[in-house]
Amino acid sequence: MKLGIIGGGVMGEALLSRLLAQGVFAHDQVLVSEPQEARRHFLAQQYGIGVTKDNAAVALSAETVLLAIKPQMFETVVAALPKAAPTQLVLSILAGTSLKALEAAFAGQPVIRAMPNTPATVGAGVTAIAPGQHVQPPHLELAKQLFGAVGAVVEVPESLMDAVTGLSGSGPGYVAIVIEALADGGVAAGLPRAIALQLAIQTVRGTAELLQQTGMHPGELKDRVTSPGGTTIAGVAHLEQAGLRSALIEAVRTATRRSQELGG
Repeated sequence: MKLGIIGGGVMGEALLSRLLAQGVFAHDQVLVSEPQEARRHFLAQQYGIGVTKDNAAVALSAETVLLAIKPQMFETVVAALPKAAPTQLVLSILAGTSLKALEAAFAGQPVIRAMPNTPATVGAGVTAIAPGQHVQPPHLELAKQLFGAVGAVVEVPESLMDAVTGLSGSGPGYVAIVIEALADGGVAAGLPRAIALQLAIQTVRGTAELLQQTGMHPGELKDRVTSPGGTTIAGVAHLEQAGLRSALIEAVRTATRRSQELGG
């Protein structure tokens, strides 16, 4: 097998579906281990891939193994895995599980720690990757190809993984609150709820797309849409008075600190 996935949950399935759809792997090159029988049946029927409840079978047969289990299951799962070939690449998306812990469990193997976020489930995520000491350039390229199937990929030193968690890992929650608040504002101004939500979602989506495609600094875009004495500058002034900017900054910093605490 080219790819083995230990854990067939939401994020594991997101990666699986995109990798197959983009032809990175063929259906007969993937094996997924999953403890729930109903889930195994679904994955096999939906994607035409091999499934098993035996994690060891994945560890023994795959050139690359993706760990997509719950972090609290890490020690139990890896303790039951057989020793694999030193050439086998291990990719981990376990939040709070350090490279030190991963490399102790997979001694001598190349290990890459990754932090994708929930928009990856629709192919619009961003994943930060941190390579371990045995990782070579081909391993990094493969990891970027795999996680690139579900969005953008950035490489960071592991020391910045908590900051990544605080920003992009937790960020969808912050943005969801902003969208909900914008929609509530539209309702308060007289718009029907469904239209207000549609307008809010598309405005956030379109603004992000505009910034990404043009490379424009957010401050420049803000300046372009704030005409003298106009509506936007009135709204921006209120946001500044309410402390939106500092609230978001502190949200990222607080989430980063919490990630550090959870990681021990």
